[in-house]
This record gives sequence, C-alpha cells and structure tokens, in this order.
Amino acid sequence: MKKRVLAALLASATVLSLVGCANDETSTSDAGNAGNDAGNSTVTDGGDAGNTDAAEEGKVLNIWCWNDEFQQRITKFYPGYTDNGDGTGKIGDVVVKWTIYPNADNGYQIPLDAALLDQDNVAADEKIDIFLIEADYADKYVNSDYSLPVSAVGITDADTAEMYQYTKEIATDANGNLKAVSWQAAPGLFAYKRSIAKAVLGTDNPDEVQTYVADWAKFDETAKKMKDAGYFMLSGYDDAYRTFSNNVSAPWVNENNEIIIDANILKWVEQTKTYTDNGYNNKNSLWSDGWAADQGPDGKVFGFFYSTWGINFTLVGNAGEAGWGDWAVCYGPQSYYWGGTWLCASYQTDNKSLVRDIMYNMTCNAEVMTPITTTPGVEDYTNNMAAMEAVANSDFKSDFLGGQNHIALFTENAKKIDMSNISAYDQGLNETFQAAFKDYFDGNVDYDTALANFYTNATVKYPELKKPE
Repeated sequence: MKKRVLAALLASATVLSLVGCANDETSTSDAGNAGNDAGNSTVTDGGDAGNTDAAEEGKVLNIWCWNDEFQQRITKFYPGYTDNGDGTGKIGDVVVKWTIYPNADNGYQIPLDAALLDQDNVAADEKIDIFLIEADYADKYVNSDYSLPVSAVGITDADTAEMYQYTKEIATDANGNLKAVSWQAAPGLFAYKRSIAKAVLGTDNPDEVQTYVADWAKFDETAKKMKDAGYFMLSGYDDAYRTFSNNVSAPWVNENNEIIIDANILKWVEQTKTYTDNGYNNKNSLWSDGWAADQGPDGKVFGFFYSTWGINFTLVGNAGEAGWGDWAVCYGPQSYYWGGTWLCASYQTDNKSLVRDIMYNMTCNAEVMTPITTTPGVEDYTNNMAAMEAVANSDFKSDFLGGQNHIALFTENAKKIDMSNISAYDQGLNETFQAAFKDYFDGNVDYDTALANFYTNATVKYPELKKPE
C-alpha cells in the first residue's frame, strides 16, 4: 500500500514540483546521512504508527526540504537547537542533518520520491524523519502512506486549534486525517516602492496607493501612468500570475483527467500580453537576475506581488540596505495566496518524540511563533490566528516597510484564502503554462502555437492527462 500510492505518481515521465512558499534561489547539495543503525518504528497501512520509546529513538534526525528557510527558522527559534556550523545541527544528543535540493523543475520531488520509496532498504538513521511540502503538491504526499497522521506523533486537535483552517484543509487526506502542519500562512499583498509612488501618484500612503490598484481596471490605469512617467508597473510576465491562478473556478484537471484552462488564467495571458506590448513590464521572468535587480535601489519597477514569506525572505535581500524604508504594502486588486510550507512526519521515522516536539513548537506554540513574526529581519506571518490578531492590533512596525504594520493587512487577506480548487498537478501545470506563453509574450510564437505547446509539454510531463476532447 505504501509504495502503491507514490509509485503511481512516479509512473509519469516526471513527478510534480512547485514554485511557492519559498523561492528556488537558495539551494545546496545533499547534506548527507549517517549510517548509525538505530531502532525502527513501523506503520500499518491504516496509518497506525508503531510504538517507539524515547530511549530507543534514533540519534540522527533527517529533514528534507528545498531551501534553507525552515533551517533558518529552526536555528533561530527552536528551543535547544545548536548549529554545528557545517550544515548540521544538534538537539540534545541527536544530530540534525538537512538534505536540501532546489525546488524548480521537479528538482526536489524526484529525489524525495526515490528516497521515500527506498525507506525500507536503508539503515534507521538514514531514514527520512521530516520532509517538507508546498501547497501545489501537498495533495500528492498527504494522500500517500509515506506521511503519518500528525496524531500518530502526538499532535492533537487542541494543539492545532488556532491554525488557519485552510492550512489544515490542504493537509487533510481523503480519510479525514491531518497529515502535515505549517508554521506559516501565506496570504499575499502588493508591495510597492514608496519613492516611485510619490513621484507618480503624489503619495506613498498605503491607504491612498490602494485606491490606484483597487481593482484590475484601476491597476491598468496606473500601469499607463507609470509607463508615461518612465517606470514599469511590473517586472515581467509572472508577477501577477498568482493573483489569477489562485482565483480560478475549478482545478486544473477534471474527473476525466482532462486539462482545463480556467478563464481566469486566460485573463492573465491577455493582461500580460498587453503589458508586454505596451511596455508596462520589464520583460523579466520570476527569479531571474533582471527580476531581482528590479527590486534593487536602481530598479524602475513600481511593485511586486508578494506573500508573507517573500517580503523578508526575498525582497529584503534584493532591495539591499538602501531599500529599507522605501517599500510598503497594500491589498492590491485581488486577494490571493502564494505558497506555504508544511511539515510531514515520515512513516519510517524513529524519532517520533522529537518530531512531535518540533511540530508543536514551530507550528502550534504561540510563544515560539510570535517572535518569528515580530523579530526584525524575519517577520514571517505565522499560522496562529490569535497570535496574529494580537500583533495586528499592536504597535508593531516594520522598519523595512517604513514603519508599516503589514501584519494587519495580512491578517485581513488570510481570512479570504480559498484552496478548494487545488490539485496534485498544480506546480507542473502552472510552470508548463507560464513557460509556453513566455514565447508568446516575447513574440516568438502566436497564441495558438503557445497553447498547443502547452498541451504537448503538459501531457509529456503527465502522460495520464489529456487535452479536452
């Protein structure tokens, strides 16, 4: 049973992948694993974890992820964690080993799937204990027996009571078991450069700037103003994509395994083509050097769509020291979310007590989570409704955002997140669609050719899917 679910997904030419909570800029090589042979725990097909006494638990905790964001959070905020300075850490007498692969183009999921399939064949302290997943492929792992119900490691309904409901819904399997927990919620906002706002709109006040981007019609009008003044509204093709793809009316794939392009995705195509032809964007792609430079002190781009993690995990670094105080956020034309990171306990973990403690402290304990939100230079939006409401209603201020309490805005948009139309194919199809239409925006192919290329590449990636009849 355990191999059947994941092996079925591996039957595709390539497995699913994602761009999301965290970006793909940060990547390191495999952190390696120790061969210390410790005791196993087992799990039945029904998800019932075997009993492992704390004294029998392994001496190596293996954590798999796609960048170092969670490693940073653990290093800075998890009680009792010691950074060894060599990419590993220590919790008590347990060595923590990080295996990190870049996320784009299936770079994380392919080795993760292979490792999960091989868990029965490796030494106990080489087995994965915790692996991280993102929203766009959560369904794949949540409905696999390779992830334990969090109740199997001791996380209770009371522990998760203050989590945003959508973060639990996305990580709940078909049998109603919560299979993963997240330390963050990821509502999105529109981040803009105050200096450009003042130069073109005459104000940098977030409430007043919001009136210029309150809906897509006003957003388009403001894009023209920016162009006329010598600026760009957006950096490139992908910047607004999430605001459209997160507001679709149905999943990418229907019950007949047909790929369905939602009307909202086609609106993104229409807008992006217009912006490209009119010079409203700078013709960059997400995560490219040009896109990053557009966020720097010499950048001429007005704004970027960013969710919670993006501001302090990406924008702060790209903006540089000169950017502190020159950025602010407003709601933008449409609520959306982008990414989020969930922690899964592997069915073969021999460190269930430690896995539980990490899950509890990092995703349930407000005393640990609140500083993740309020610490300067971190300011991640954490997955605790009561804690976030308290910060939203406090005198908290972000120095990077010129003294703005952006948590108050995130709190409002977090209430609107709807993930009812996600599917296991989201990353692969989103990436394939964006790539196919980049050629159209660049003028290398016409619309029909870009569409045909999308279907061709999508069905190569997922042979079980097909173009609608």
